[in-house]
Amino acid sequence: MEQSMETWLPLFHNRPKLLIVDDQPTNIRVLHELFREECDVFMATSGAQAIATCQAQLPDLILLDVVMDGMDGHEVCRRLKADSVTQGIPIIFITAQQQESDEVLGLELGAVDFISKPINPIIVRARVRTHLTLKLQNDLLRTMALMDGLTGVANRRKFDESILTNWRLCFREQRPLSLILVDVDFFKRYNDQYGHQSGDGCLRSVAQALSELVRRPYDLVARYGGEEFACVLPGTDLSGAVVIAEKMQERVRALGIEHSASDVDNVITISLGVATLTPTNDLEFQVLIEDADKQLYEAKKAGRARVCSSAMSST
Repeated sequence: MEQSMETWLPLFHNRPKLLIVDDQPTNIRVLHELFREECDVFMATSGAQAIATCQAQLPDLILLDVVMDGMDGHEVCRRLKADSVTQGIPIIFITAQQQESDEVLGLELGAVDFISKPINPIIVRARVRTHLTLKLQNDLLRTMALMDGLTGVANRRKFDESILTNWRLCFREQRPLSLILVDVDFFKRYNDQYGHQSGDGCLRSVAQALSELVRRPYDLVARYGGEEFACVLPGTDLSGAVVIAEKMQERVRALGIEHSASDVDNVITISLGVATLTPTNDLEFQVLIEDADKQLYEAKKAGRARVCSSAMSST
């Protein structure tokens, strides 16, 4: 007997997102009817539309027709796998082709499975369920691997991935990308005075305070190293990033964590450097990091416990 999809759907925090790609509307309607109750279903009738939808929605799984007018399914797969933003999305080819060489080609391109036409609804549901479950498990493992064990925010590896991915995305869409670098003021003195266990607790509290002010799903707070944190804000201009940085400074000070060894206050404070760039062909993302780091240095040089920003980086 077919297992109900509802038995595993609760594992997802949100309904899984499924993209159906086929240039025949009848085929799309059949598949949509199969999954509309359990998934958020997106549809595309061309290769170009499929790629655009993937970049915008980041579905959990793609059901992709092989034979389509214009850009075929194989080319769609090639392009999605070549893009760091979409390369991790599993693809199931749906095809009437029965040659072994066709299946080999699909697997070489990165597909995870094949479904033959005419489709069998029970088989389709079972395979979709299997690959959505695997996607969820992989996402959970990846999240754990990219999380800082002490503070619970993203780690440096995740930051490196995020800044590169968002640089490319903002370049494609010609939107600004903002970066905030954060340093806990006189943290070495804090550790020396209160002990490393208290220092760990301080960093956890600061990380939580910063995270509470970054609400959009595509923004990121990461532990950059030691007592430094970074905040990646795609699509945010300089003035917007400065507002967030100032709120971060206020929120951390409001924690009221005693720091009698500080030269700027009797509680924990932070210094912040803010930079914004709209990516261009002649710039690399490292320029943004260097600019934010320069602003952080200026904040420390000017007395700490403040926000410095790069007016030259505004868009």
